[in-house]
Amino acid sequence: MGTGAEGLRNVTVDATGEPLLPQPDDDGAPFWRYAARGELRVQACADCGRLRFPPRPCCPHCQSFADEWRRMSGRGRVWSYVVPHPPLLPAYAAQAPYNVIVVELADDPRIRLVGNLVTSPDARLNSLDPVRLRIGAAVRVCFHRAVHRTGGLTVPRWLLERP
Repeated sequence: MGTGAEGLRNVTVDATGEPLLPQPDDDGAPFWRYAARGELRVQACADCGRLRFPPRPCCPHCQSFADEWRRMSGRGRVWSYVVPHPPLLPAYAAQAPYNVIVVELADDPRIRLVGNLVTSPDARLNSLDPVRLRIGAAVRVCFHRAVHRTGGLTVPRWLLERP
């Protein structure tokens, strides 16, 4: 579905130098619809109440197929990060050095999302100096409309709580 590391098999591969975009599947489509509205929501089991990410049809805890989408606070902490050198993807060479972070959500630290830490929602991926990256840094979600020649998708990005 393209909402986490597990979704990498569903990423648009583009040799033109354009940004790569996730390709939502049926399970993850609600995540992207809510993101387009500026809401960070995570799938939850409608029976046992446990959050799950990435989205999937069956609850791994109670095996229920009933689900709902819960609004998250949009706050979290940097759990891990990487600054790719040299750029591994040609589409991002002009923005190196950029970061890729893993955020554990304040609502449930077992839920982790992959994204970029930036200085504003529409800033370039390299807008934050890599020396400012810290494990445990408090962050909050923002949303960016990523455009591709084949369409676009609103993606979550992250801002430092204390810039």
